[in-house]
Amino acid sequence: MTMPNQYEKLVEQQARLKQKIERENFKLRQSKYYESRKARSRRLIQKGALLEKYFQADTLSIEQTEELLKTFADYVNAHKPNKIKTISLINRPIVLIF
Repeated sequence: MTMPNQYEKLVEQQARLKQKIERENFKLRQSKYYESRKARSRRLIQKGALLEKYFQADTLSIEQTEELLKTFADYVNAHKPNKIKTISLINRPIVLIF
C-alpha cells in the first residue's frame, strides 16, 4: 500500500467518524429535548389535576379557569409561605438591571 493511498483511507475514515459523532450528538440533543418536554408535560398535567381538585374546576372552560386564577393570583402570591417563595425564586432566572 502506497503512502498517498493510506493517507486517503485515513482521511475518509476520519470523515466517516466525524459524521458518526455528529449523528450521535444530534441524537443526544434530541433525547435531552424530548425528556425535558416530557417532564414539563407531566408537571403541567399534575398541576392541572391539582387545580381541578382543589378549585373544583373540572367543568370550567379554559377562559373561566383563567378568570378564576386571575381573581385570586394577587392574594395568593402576596400570601405564599416563605418556603414556597424561596423555591419560586430558585427556579427563575435572575435579571440584573443597572
